[in-house]
Amino acid sequence: MRISSRSATFALLLALALPAAAAAADFKSPGEALKQGESAYRGGFYELAIPALEHAAAANMFMAQYLLARIYANNRISYTDHAKAYVLYQKLANDHADVDPEDDARAPFVATALIELAGYLRRGLPEFGIRRDASRAAEYIRHAATFLDDERAQFELAKMTLEGDGVMQSVQTGLHLLSRLSQDGHAPAQAFLADLYWRGQYVEKDAIKAYALITVAVRNAPADERVWIEDIYQTIYCGSAEGVRAQATGTVAEWSRRYGRAPQVAADPDPGDQGLDYVRVCANGEPVPLQRRGEVAGDEGLVGDLVPHGAPGQPIERQRYMLGGAAGSVRAVGATQPAPAAR
Repeated sequence: MRISSRSATFALLLALALPAAAAAADFKSPGEALKQGESAYRGGFYELAIPALEHAAAANMFMAQYLLARIYANNRISYTDHAKAYVLYQKLANDHADVDPEDDARAPFVATALIELAGYLRRGLPEFGIRRDASRAAEYIRHAATFLDDERAQFELAKMTLEGDGVMQSVQTGLHLLSRLSQDGHAPAQAFLADLYWRGQYVEKDAIKAYALITVAVRNAPADERVWIEDIYQTIYCGSAEGVRAQATGTVAEWSRRYGRAPQVAADPDPGDQGLDYVRVCANGEPVPLQRRGEVAGDEGLVGDLVPHGAPGQPIERQRYMLGGAAGSVRAVGATQPAPAAR
């Protein structure tokens, strides 16, 4: 399968994304440039990583193109360039969409490229002539979810199916996908489903299931997903009465045992996701306990279905989980700046 760029300016933008000047850089070989660029990337030294990765990328080295795209797509640094990121992701998708997920180590990175492309298309980049195209975004997500068997894409597909964004809306299918991912230990799906139960969107409102599921999600959450998952946990924990927390104890224990997963380290961790921890407090001053995998002893109790059959369809409310407000507050330990807002 070849994924078309559908852009008359693709070649021009690709030339801009991989400047010829990179080839003149002082590196012994593209392989040596990639080694240096990857080391600098993982250390957060992007000013050193970019010229090395550009040199390697100009030689069509897969990981150099991927890491460059990651740098240019990062909104938290001064090297953001979404046009370059889009073109690099498009090239990766065009050239490698048919990688075999069973025996090709590049498959997760190609899946990320497809997911990122879909994100750009769902939002649009009008300043670069890229219009919002939800249907095309869904094609990318579906390919990554089905052919590449990528959980992150399956999670995105579940949300798009619930909302009917680029695909035919099906509440039953969307909930099924979320439930399956949750039972496989996928923390983002667990947190998203917990939020639905908390707000009564698409399912009957169930504070006990919401509390139990978000507690499991926090324990499963990888570093790069922690902030927004813990935002949801803070909202549900601070909004739950003691009786709800007590009633959920058995379910928390059993779901932790059955649906727990050791947090996975991203294949390309962002240095900006590491190093800070947060203290969360409810509006009444009560500390928010955050138990992560490895901090919890003995699990016992009863368990029910994550999603009931015949759940009613209700429109989802789009919202960001901002830190502070009625749910309480959060501050970074040892930091003077506020914690980053949820994604």
